[in-house]
Amino acid sequence: MNREWSDMNRQVQLLLKKESSFSEGINTLLTLRQTLLNEMFSFKDRLSSEDFNAMPFPKADGYHCKTVAYSLWHIFRIEDIVLHTLILGDEQVLFSSGFDNRINSPIITTGNELVGEEIADFSRKLNIGELYAYLKAVINSSEVWLKGLTFGELKNKISAENRGRLISLNVVSENENAAWLVDYWCKKDVRGLIQMPFSRHWIMHTEACERIINGLKK
Repeated sequence: MNREWSDMNRQVQLLLKKESSFSEGINTLLTLRQTLLNEMFSFKDRLSSEDFNAMPFPKADGYHCKTVAYSLWHIFRIEDIVLHTLILGDEQVLFSSGFDNRINSPIITTGNELVGEEIADFSRKLNIGELYAYLKAVINSSEVWLKGLTFGELKNKISAENRGRLISLNVVSENENAAWLVDYWCKKDVRGLIQMPFSRHWIMHTEACERIINGLKK
């Protein structure tokens, strides 16, 4: 894991533990996310359409067995689902802004259920420009939430009502590679969710994207 990003993430988690350092923790989290976001947006200048869909390590044991396009979809679908359905209990950005049609994605799920050539096929169908517009919209909504978050809200749990709403929306596949996410998220409080998916999850998949991009050069 990138040492700078890892150290910053570790600092975020420590700062969020105390009310006296909570605000600093949120600011550090926002800085970390902006750093990672800059990296993700640099892909637009560095990659061709074919590069976004390429799988140089299809059989690798790690997140770099995916594509860059898939990775971006996956990061922000999860953040959109967790923030809007599980935490806020409102409408996901994918639907409220029509990105479910604009991106041309054949799925509305996180993509965890896709494997092998399914990932490449999925990636080729995406409108990359609209995918990046979706990223921006999700990020904007997340920043509004994070900047308004209070220390006391970190202990909030996911309500049974919001868990039920998540299941009814069919945005998490029932496939065994994805279904576990429901319990995983719903057992966490808000502070736990800030770690996964609002910070560490970004790091894991951004690093995977960099490995994919490096693999394209060989």
